[in-house]
Amino acid sequence: MLRIDDHIAIQEWELSEQFTRSQGPGGQNVNKVETAVELRFEAERSPGLTPAVKTRLRRLAGRRWTVDGAIVILAQETRSQLRNRELARERLAELIREALVAPKRRIATRPTLGSQKRRLAGKTQRGQVKTLRGRVSDSEAAE
Repeated sequence: MLRIDDHIAIQEWELSEQFTRSQGPGGQNVNKVETAVELRFEAERSPGLTPAVKTRLRRLAGRRWTVDGAIVILAQETRSQLRNRELARERLAELIREALVAPKRRIATRPTLGSQKRRLAGKTQRGQVKTLRGRVSDSEAAE
């Protein structure tokens, strides 16, 4: 069982692990030992998560979310299969904890009258500066 917080725990039947050979440098160890862990969590069928959390989880997971509603996490950082399993489970727990936090709703506010006037005054002044950069006509140059 993977404990997320005081109220939510993921059961073992919702998780499945598959071990493969790691990629990258590492010599003989990489070629022989299957240390990479592919952790699969059936998020869509999980009874412990609310629909709102599942929606946020789908958005946070991005490409790790599969068509059938599972999250796939690949861990291959270390040479130890046990440590890679722990890393994958920690990543999954962190992802779910992130999805548990509901985003705060933004309260629309209006700009104050003073800030509106300051903004318009600044735009007017800037426009005048740009107008003065124009070409000098012959009549103005003769004066």
